[in-house]
Order: sequence, then structure tokens, then C-alpha cells
Amino acid sequence: MNMTSLTLQDKMFSELREKKIFDLARSYAYNYVDQIRQMDVFPASEKLADLSIFDEELPEVTCDARKVIAQLNTYGAPATPAQTGGRYFGFVNGGVLPVALATKWMTDFWDQCAGLYLTSPINAKLEEVCEKWLVELFKLPASTVAGFVSGTSLANLCGLGAARYRLLKNQGWDINQQGLQGSPELKIIAHKGIHGSIIKALALLGFGRENVLWVDADNQGRIIAEAVPELDDQTLLILQAGNVNTGAFDPFNMICQKAREAGAWVHIDGAFGLWAQASSTLLHLTDGLEHASSWAVDGHKTLNTPYDSGVILCRDKDALIRAMQATGDYLMMADRREPLLYTPEMSKRARAFELWAVLKYLGKEGVDELVTSLHQKAVSLSDKLKARNFRIHNEVVFNQVLVSFDNPNQTNDALSRIQQSGECWCGGTTWNDEPAIRISICSWATTEQDIDRTVNLFQEIRKSIAEQ
Repeated sequence: MNMTSLTLQDKMFSELREKKIFDLARSYAYNYVDQIRQMDVFPASEKLADLSIFDEELPEVTCDARKVIAQLNTYGAPATPAQTGGRYFGFVNGGVLPVALATKWMTDFWDQCAGLYLTSPINAKLEEVCEKWLVELFKLPASTVAGFVSGTSLANLCGLGAARYRLLKNQGWDINQQGLQGSPELKIIAHKGIHGSIIKALALLGFGRENVLWVDADNQGRIIAEAVPELDDQTLLILQAGNVNTGAFDPFNMICQKAREAGAWVHIDGAFGLWAQASSTLLHLTDGLEHASSWAVDGHKTLNTPYDSGVILCRDKDALIRAMQATGDYLMMADRREPLLYTPEMSKRARAFELWAVLKYLGKEGVDELVTSLHQKAVSLSDKLKARNFRIHNEVVFNQVLVSFDNPNQTNDALSRIQQSGECWCGGTTWNDEPAIRISICSWATTEQDIDRTVNLFQEIRKSIAEQ
């Protein structure tokens, strides 16, 4: 049959059989991996300018699949931040373990719709296994269930949604039937160092900033326990495992048991910090965390799974399921775990594959080693910067290092130079009303040599600023 007479379906079946586009994609991916340690950590301006090639009209006809893959590789790959290398320290973005990447490749061919058991029995089974393993790893109550979502932003939304359902239900108000208008008032307590995703989730759930009782945080971003208002069974208290700037942990043990006695709901945003619960060295940071009601965590941060891999953990199974409200006559429920019951999504990616692979591969000892090593490298970086008279603002309790140069203008100038250097990439923030540079040690690939190169870059930039 002449290629020009092939239907689109014939053409795609041919591409599947011949596998040339997959071989091409594999060769491009291997080349990317081979170059990752030498790449600019953030793409150079000319590479970003080259992205204009994608500004084109939608093609009128189909084209060669190899050209599609080639264009993406030629212009897309050089315009990517090297997050899987060892010197990307921005936004608490982890690397990716090889076993997780291989699992993602293989299971992408399965293209599972992971909402129901009937649409993906293997995903439902692995969600069940991951739930059991995470509850054990984090030392949470046996009643705890897990929902697998895109990240902590959505996990926080789920946890706060479950809290809203239960606290109102306890007051005789069914929000699923009666809605939010006219409902009993809830007392929402959070501290001023809380992450922006919490504020976003509260807004989506119908609670504005003005409805939050804001408690002061200390100089490390921890809630001041003595300043927490009186708690009762209409209270939603939001705490944090790992401040996004300092890595600090709220004093859970001082607050959580008191909250449970009062009938309050405690939600813990543990995006990257909840993993400290799995480290024998850092376990003290999470003392009392198990007394909370719900917890949000990311796999793609500290655990180094691929994006997207968030988890909502909730001790009140009924509240989470009721808050997520999965209904529909066409939904054929099996007598098994139904993943969509625990998340807002019905059609969703099978996230459990990579998470299971990483947990299976690492085991308890490996998770402990990975989490602890990130902390150790953060301490090493902090110590080496201190030894060169840089200002470190935080107690390095986990994986965050907050550093400034000699004055605010120098810090801002230095951050710009760091981000443009290609040598490493750090984020900026404001701490105690002055600019600071936020360094997040999140990748398994970060070595002591990467730490030294980063310290040397800071020194070189400070010298260059002083000489100008």
C-alpha cells in the first residue's frame, strides 16, 4: 500500500509496529541524561529565545511523527532547567530516582485511567499497597486512608475539605446537601508562616483570609504554641511540617493532643517535611504529628518520584470520601478499593506506579538514608557558607538554607547573578523584611562536589560585586 493512501489509523498502527519513534525518543532521552551534569542549571537566554520556533499556526495536515519528536528534543530539551542534576536548588523541587523514571516510561505505555478498579486493577492494588506502606512509614493511625493526587496543593484541598465536612456534620449540617451558605461558623486557625497553597485551598473551599485567626510565628516560621486560641469541636487548626523558607517544624506534640481532646481537626501541610518522620535521625522534628487528623505530602519533593505525586492521608475515611463525593449512575464500583473515592478527580493518572516502585526499591532503610542525606548536605552547605562569613538566617533542621549577602542590595544583585550563571539555581524570598536566597537541597543527585561548587560560586559573586 502506498504511504500516501494510508489512513491516519493505518499510519499510527505502523508507527506502533515499527517503533522507530520510540527508539528515537529513547536515544534523545539517553543523550539528555548523559549531558545533565554538564548542562546549564537554568537555560541560557539564547536557548529560551529559540522557543519562538513553537509559535506557528496549527498545521493543516498530519506530519511525520519523527519530526515532532525531533523538534521537541532540539528546542525543548535545551530550554529545560536541569532539575534532575545536582545543583538545582529552587522551589523545593526534588530530582527523580532512576527506578521511578524507568517505571514511568514503562507504565506510560499502559496509559491507565486510574479512577476505578475496573479501569485499572493494577493501579487500585498498588494504591492499596502504597497506602499501607505510607501509614507504616509515617507511623500514622491504622484507620488512615490515602488519596493519590497531583501534589500537595491538591492534597491540602482534600484534607481541608474533609475537615470542613466533618466539623459541619458534627454540628448537624450536611454541606453536601445544604451547601455552605447559612452553615454554622467554623473557627479556622493558621499561623503567618503557612504556605500559600493553604490560603489557596481555603479560598477554593469558601473561606477567605478574613475568616482565619492568624497566629504569630517565631523567628524560624514555627507557630507559637502559647498564642494558639482556645480550641473546640468547631475548630480547624492548620500546622506545618517544613516551613518553605527555613524548613522549620511546628511543635506538634504541644498542640495536637490538646486539639484532639477538644474535638478540633488538625491538618498538617507536610509537603516535603513529613518525610522526616521516616528518618531515624530527624524523627524528633515530627514528635506528636500522629495525633493530627489529616496530612498532605509530596512524593516528587523529598522522595524524588517524578511529577506529579501528591498524597492526602486522613484518619477519618468517611469524612474524606464524603468530601470528595464520587457519584454517577455510570460508575461501576467493584468490591475493591476505588481510587476516585479519595480524590477530587474521576479520570486521573496512575500515580501509584512510580510511588510504589520507589518505596519498593528503597525500603525503610533507603528512605531513611535518602531523607537524612538531604539534611546532611544542607548542613554542610550552611557550615561552608558560614565559614566564609555569609549570613545564615535559619537553624538548618531539615533541607532548607536561607542565606544573605552583606546587605539587601548585594543579596538581590547576587541572586540575579546566581540565576543567570548556569552553575546553580536558587530561589529568592523575603525574610524578616529583607531579601534572602533560599536554597533547597532536594535531589538524590546532589554531591559534596556540588555543594563546593555552589559555595565557590557564592564567593566569586561576592568578590565580583565588591570590585564593581
